[in-house]
Amino acid sequence: MKTLRLLTTALALGGALALVGSWHLNGGPWPAHADLTSPAAAADGSPLYYRDPGGAPAWSAVPKKDAQGRDYLPVYEDGPAFEQPKAKSQPQANASRKILYYRNPMGLPDTSAVPKKDPMGMDYVPVYEGDETDDGTVKLSPGKIQRTGVKSEPAERRSISVAVKAPGTIQLDERRISVIAMRSESFVQKVADVTTGTRVKAGQPLMEIYSSAIAAAAAEYLSTINSKIVGGVESYGRGSRQRLTNLDVPEPVITAMEKSHVAPVTVQWTAPRDGIVLERNAVEGMRANPGDVLFRIADISLVWALVDVAERDLGTIAVGQPVSIRARSFAGRTFSGKIAVIYPQVNKDTRTARVRIELSNPDVALLPDMYVDAEINTADASPVVAVPESAVLDTGARQAVLVDKGEGKFEPRDVKLGRRGGGYIEIRDGLKEGETVVTSANFLIDAESNLKAALKGFADGSPSSDATGGHAHGEHK
Repeated sequence: MKTLRLLTTALALGGALALVGSWHLNGGPWPAHADLTSPAAAADGSPLYYRDPGGAPAWSAVPKKDAQGRDYLPVYEDGPAFEQPKAKSQPQANASRKILYYRNPMGLPDTSAVPKKDPMGMDYVPVYEGDETDDGTVKLSPGKIQRTGVKSEPAERRSISVAVKAPGTIQLDERRISVIAMRSESFVQKVADVTTGTRVKAGQPLMEIYSSAIAAAAAEYLSTINSKIVGGVESYGRGSRQRLTNLDVPEPVITAMEKSHVAPVTVQWTAPRDGIVLERNAVEGMRANPGDVLFRIADISLVWALVDVAERDLGTIAVGQPVSIRARSFAGRTFSGKIAVIYPQVNKDTRTARVRIELSNPDVALLPDMYVDAEINTADASPVVAVPESAVLDTGARQAVLVDKGEGKFEPRDVKLGRRGGGYIEIRDGLKEGETVVTSANFLIDAESNLKAALKGFADGSPSSDATGGHAHGEHK
């Protein structure tokens, strides 16, 4: 009897080998339910042979495992070649709940109206009534929520702080620059020990000049003062004094003439303001024509920072907003100022607009043409409904959040976004204050939502076509 059984098994294996050879010759797949049994199979209930658990054309006469560590499946005489053993039969469905359909265990858009297996031998997963809702929500089990790390946070009212950063340079305040130029033909008699870069005080002597026009006007003014003519003298004297003023003679010089009644040969010119000498063109003995600039002095106790703000940020800045300036020459030091002017022009090449910021510079640390970086605080005092940036699913054409409804239910909801800053996004429409949104693992929930929607679409029109165990819309390619 034992000899007969071995012979029968050998014949069965030979038939299987012939079928494998046919599979290789014809280039076709292993039949889904190929019957490799033979009339000469063993009669005592022992397996005829063992086949690959994934359905691949591989077999063994003794128990073994595949590359993934799975046991080869036994094939019996009284069952189909690909039937699982009784111990590994498909689990019983929950009889207390109605099964709508069975879905692919690997998440493919493939459903079945009856229990079945995928090509890897895995059972299709039953979908029960109540698991699918028509209100657009997604329901997850507590175990899946814990495994995926889902976290939620309520939408709250808060001030959105947006920091606009822009590079720039330090420039002189145009209103604090003075030049010394002659209004008549003059000769420079003497120049004080003042050079470019020297700091001067208002009233400090700079040079002495001789001008025939000034000398004549001074003599005429003194003659009116010393005259004994009665009647009309006062008005005539006023005209002579105004002539000296028109020639830009310093007021201290005119006052000294009135006191001494002596016309000076040379006139001393002084600094009109505190500041730094930016330009010195005066040279002793030189001739200065009307309009020639001999000195240029600037007060840099207040300077401008001219920064270039990107076009996309222009809607968030306004005159009067506070600005923090950091000079690259002074690491760790911050200068404070405010926006004074937003220039009404956009550079067509860089797509930026120039913004002027006024800065106090008492220690003269900021110098003209120094590079700086500006950070404009555009925070709005009025709070708005905001959520963390991680809560928003943004595809470019659509923005949405997942609202946590409790008990494992999540509702995808479209929203309209506003300003961004400080890790939060303003929600202008679609969400109310206090509603809880998912802030972590929301992409996984969104994928689950898309999968369930696809499966539901496959299952809606397929009960009749799937009665024989086929796919809802045919075989999935």
